[in-house]
Amino acid sequence: SNFHFWVNYPFNILPSNSNEMAQFQEVMRQQLESSMHAELEKLLGTAKGAKAEVSKKDFEGFRKLFHRFLQVKGPSVEWSKINRPPEDSIQPYDKIKAKGLPDNIADSLNKLVVVKLNGGLGTSMGCKGPKSLISVRNENTFLDLTVKQIEHLNKTYNADVPLVLMNSFNTDEDTKKILQKYTHHRVKIHTFNQSRYPRINKESLLPVAKDMAMTGENADVWYPPGHGDIYASFFNSGLLEQLIAEGKEYIFVSNIDNLGATVDLYILNHLVSQPNGKRCEFIMEVTDKTRADVKGGTLIQYDGKLRLLEIAQVPKAHVDEFKSVSKFKIFNTNNLWISLSAIKRLQEQNAMDMEIIVNPKTLDGDLNVIQLETAVGAAIKCFDNALGINVPRSRFLPVKTTSDLLLVMSNLYSLEAGSLTMSERREFPTTPHVKLGSSFTKVQEYLTRFESIPDMLELDHLTVSGDVTFGKHVSLKGTVIIIANHGDRIDIPAGSMLENKIVSGNLRILDH
Repeated sequence: SNFHFWVNYPFNILPSNSNEMAQFQEVMRQQLESSMHAELEKLLGTAKGAKAEVSKKDFEGFRKLFHRFLQVKGPSVEWSKINRPPEDSIQPYDKIKAKGLPDNIADSLNKLVVVKLNGGLGTSMGCKGPKSLISVRNENTFLDLTVKQIEHLNKTYNADVPLVLMNSFNTDEDTKKILQKYTHHRVKIHTFNQSRYPRINKESLLPVAKDMAMTGENADVWYPPGHGDIYASFFNSGLLEQLIAEGKEYIFVSNIDNLGATVDLYILNHLVSQPNGKRCEFIMEVTDKTRADVKGGTLIQYDGKLRLLEIAQVPKAHVDEFKSVSKFKIFNTNNLWISLSAIKRLQEQNAMDMEIIVNPKTLDGDLNVIQLETAVGAAIKCFDNALGINVPRSRFLPVKTTSDLLLVMSNLYSLEAGSLTMSERREFPTTPHVKLGSSFTKVQEYLTRFESIPDMLELDHLTVSGDVTFGKHVSLKGTVIIIANHGDRIDIPAGSMLENKIVSGNLRILDH
């Protein structure tokens, strides 16, 4: 079982048969729920002013999630019931594109809202504050590029596509400060906040928080519950209703760090041109797996519905099969197109059902906690006429590490109106494989190691390990491996051209 139900129970009173066992578990569940309820009420008692209302709504959502968590037993899918999706449920992008575009593109665009998931911090790249405020290219941050793209659309087609940012309590303040710089841009920007849920002690399954404060000893007792929270928090914020009232019909949701997730007019046209009775309420953009993507969620047919299968839901015995590129050929890019009225309906009916992701963490002082999360794509099974579209890899360009950052800063990509596209001067459409070692993990450190970004147009593979720096105007081609052993340093001289080379040992270039 998932729980420590009988953690503190003397073994001689454990039930002997399965019927008694089920009753016993039910009693334990009810006890855990009422303890949780009491603790949450106590916490709410310490909330002040307008924040109290917000926290109350947050906790209602958390209680529903906790209730479902206690019901769940083992992996959430039966492996034998998994089928490949039927042919027509995942359409090739070219087929969607072949429909062409309508005469009046503005009409379609005016039904669209762009939503960016902006809850994450830049910690994995050694940056303080929201990840969306990291500079990616020519001093442009992720957020700058997003605003430029949408502004370009609005100007080109004389449309009114608003941008909505889903912030978390980690990113909200810093993001709002920066939004002032876009006041004179042609794009309306709205924000709403993800819920704030309590991390719970792995043993007692009760909140670690002592009161509603966010700072001091309470700094790490809260968490934003994954992007599956978008439906409830968007709905609760009142913004969803407001946008529907303005005539908006669909949202295009993506991670703010996916630089390939631009508004695609062909997919939008496919959505708005569906006959009313067969309106597609949910499109998930998927793309072909490569070796690098074996962990990505995939689409399956299950109980007659399209469903997202994540690695966390796979029974241990089948993990290798899940990772195989031959059986599950595609993965979810998390670029999603979703009907606003369908979200409203499902929220009002309390019918949004997403698998729970149990994420274990260790806090300071070796305290083991778990946080309960959900993923936005997992709700695909709740929507009518859901569809997968197999899009080109170029629509999936996430920047998770400085290795990704090197690619997007290089001449492999050209930047136009906030959109990055693979340079026409590259002969192969595939992205090179780049692995920068631990000396490059933090953005600040990474930037000091490149006097200028190398020419990578003809690069296939780059591995760099140890204390390595690059001079100006270095060119890298084919497969290049540079390894400085511990205590050594390698300075690649300015103007070097390395083609299919392995560089090791020690090479210091000092100013004289």
